[in-house]
Amino acid sequence: MKTRLIFLLVFFLSEFISVAQSTPKSYFWVQLKDKKGTPYQISNPEAFLSQRAISRRIRQHIAIDETDLPVSPVYLDTLKKRGLEIFHTSKWLNGVTVRIADTSQIRKIAALPFVASLQYTRPANVLKSAKNKFNEDELHAAIDPATYGNALTQLTQLNGQYLHNQGFRGKGIQIAVLDAGFWHVNEIEAFDTLRTTKRILGIRDFVDPKSDFYQQNSHGMSVLSCMGGNQPGKLIGTAPDASYYLFRSEDVGSEYLIEEDNWVAAAELADSLGVNVINSSLGYYSFDDSKMNHPFSDMNGKKTRVTKGANMAFQKGILVICSAGNEANNTWKRIIAPSDGENVLAIAAVDKNGIRSSFSSVGPAFGGAVKPNVAAMGGSTYLVAGSGLLGNSSGTSFSSPVLAGMSACLLQSNPYANVKQVKIAIEQSAHQYSKPDSLLGYGIPDFEKADKYLKVNSTQSLVSENSWLVLPNPFNGYLQIQNFNPASDKGCLISIYNLQGILLWQSAFKNTEQILLNKLDKLPHGLLVLSIRSGGKEDRFKLIKSAKE
Repeated sequence: MKTRLIFLLVFFLSEFISVAQSTPKSYFWVQLKDKKGTPYQISNPEAFLSQRAISRRIRQHIAIDETDLPVSPVYLDTLKKRGLEIFHTSKWLNGVTVRIADTSQIRKIAALPFVASLQYTRPANVLKSAKNKFNEDELHAAIDPATYGNALTQLTQLNGQYLHNQGFRGKGIQIAVLDAGFWHVNEIEAFDTLRTTKRILGIRDFVDPKSDFYQQNSHGMSVLSCMGGNQPGKLIGTAPDASYYLFRSEDVGSEYLIEEDNWVAAAELADSLGVNVINSSLGYYSFDDSKMNHPFSDMNGKKTRVTKGANMAFQKGILVICSAGNEANNTWKRIIAPSDGENVLAIAAVDKNGIRSSFSSVGPAFGGAVKPNVAAMGGSTYLVAGSGLLGNSSGTSFSSPVLAGMSACLLQSNPYANVKQVKIAIEQSAHQYSKPDSLLGYGIPDFEKADKYLKVNSTQSLVSENSWLVLPNPFNGYLQIQNFNPASDKGCLISIYNLQGILLWQSAFKNTEQILLNKLDKLPHGLLVLSIRSGGKEDRFKLIKSAKE
């Protein structure tokens, strides 16, 4: 599903050339060899990441590394001068999606010294696909007068009311929805609260940047309603208080490999903005050009480009939740990328009684890894249907956001948990964790159990007694520091000494919740001591200053 973002932090993630397209153009993926010539530095992450993204990394002990650096602008300029238009860039995979009218030039591009390989991803002339990508049936339903309406069942099946009743409904958590379109989200009543409280934080179309965003496909609108819908007495989603980015990465009119590149570009933007959760009710294995098709051996958890992107998003501290697929009644039958990802939570579909929906794709992943991971209600899920009316629709497209919304509530309840711990907690809480299978994986999660697991296993391991987190270690040009007890914030004095006690660096800070120390390159390499004085107490950390970044 594909989107268009009205936002600032875009310059390094993807470029779009606003030139009238008089000649049809083909699309290619250009794999680059390195990032030589980039002006960005790991020691200055504010130049390419939002403060929220930096804070998310600090909170989860994730160091900023070379994969965070944008693609080399020197290489981009060279490609432009050769007549290519830059459509997307991927810093994680170090590649570029380009379009060109004269494909005879491609061989010359492949010969450039910084180009590792090229791959054809979309033809100039696209034929409309006859394939129905989503297969969802729609039924209009009567309204239950209870607060949650008929959506109560999909919440209670996960024991989600446990978190909601404590006030954990996703507040402060940001979810990026990667989908096919968000038809009339700017008008439909179920999203009134999101609009009036300004919790639709941004939109972007990665398929057609010039599209009328809210006039595209309705699939993403239905997906969003499972999480963010809020019509008391009619429909309450699983994360009604969360905030959302809406990204269109899917072109329902055709199916080509470029859609995986759209997905990765959207995920990278989500990362840079500091998003906590990605929901993707999308998947890929078969294309309109059969030469692009993925064999089942590609579903090994790390092969396809979209799966590599999903795994990387998780490594950057984002919980990635994807539909397992609706292929069980088709010849393919199996899970689809990126739900095969080794770091991805792939969600199967069950009905209100917990019985597996017949269409729900089966596992395992190629190689035997447990897939799908868990299950949620995707059989007759209550939502805003494609018509814009409240009703029921079926598909793993809806079990995924039902689960993603509850995951946002779990993150709110456990702010110090990292995504690996959250993923494990959700899986271990599921009803058949001890005997997973290829149909429902570990089964239907219980979010009360997941919450209690994290209360024991996350806070203690991530937050030291002195409440300060310092990373990376070893370090070079920068240090990230977080105070996990900001309520007692009285400012602090940070000092760096050598082992002889000689002061090398010092600065005072009024706000200590998140601190970034940069321009530390000139400190001597070797063992140093970091001192943090706050509220009459001193905490000391032994750090290693590396010789090279």
